Amino acid sequence: MAQTAERTLSPRRAELVAAAARLFSERGYHGTSMKHLADSLGMLKGSLYAHIGSKEELLYEVVDEGAERFLTRAHAASTMEGTASDRLEAFLVGHIETAIEHLDAATVFLNEWRYLSHDLRAAVQDKRDTYEGLVRGIVTDGISSGEFRADADIAMTARLVLSAGNWVYAWYRPDGSLSPTEIGHRYTESIVRGLKTERTRTPAGAGGETEVAL
Repeated sequence: MAQTAERTLSPRRAELVAAAARLFSERGYHGTSMKHLADSLGMLKGSLYAHIGSKEELLYEVVDEGAERFLTRAHAASTMEGTASDRLEAFLVGHIETAIEHLDAATVFLNEWRYLSHDLRAAVQDKRDTYEGLVRGIVTDGISSGEFRADADIAMTARLVLSAGNWVYAWYRPDGSLSPTEIGHRYTESIVRGLKTERTRTPAGAGGETEVAL
């Protein structure tokens, strides 16, 4: 999978994509009309088509942009130096930071992508599969090195990591007690503890356990 492709959006089109991300996040794809988009930018509805071909094209732009942001962080985490635990932590922290820092686009990427037509949805699914594959690779490496339990379910663990990261956008509040980075560290601590072998697990009480109040 190649790294993020360079995007050459015009300033107006970039503004339109950002507005679409916000409105699709707030109202849903089907609840957002081209008039809503035009009104949000102070434009006439007909003027939008000088910058975009259709509402679905906008949805794809938002979703694909979100996918590329997640993939960029995931590739960096999966190829960094360190143990499998280190890489899994970097992956999950990167996922949560990306979701919170680009909350509108992440919300659309996670929820609205299924409304794309078949071919566009398939292109996004390929990127989602690649993303999950990077998590599976980290877990597989941890098992191979003896860091993680040999009986760990690779597919289930990958989906647990992704589910934990994906759900944050729904409950996270900027005025909460934990930053996105801290949430990522707490989540990883709990997940990795369950994966580690007796040899690599930190003895109980060594580092203390902190519950995360949701």
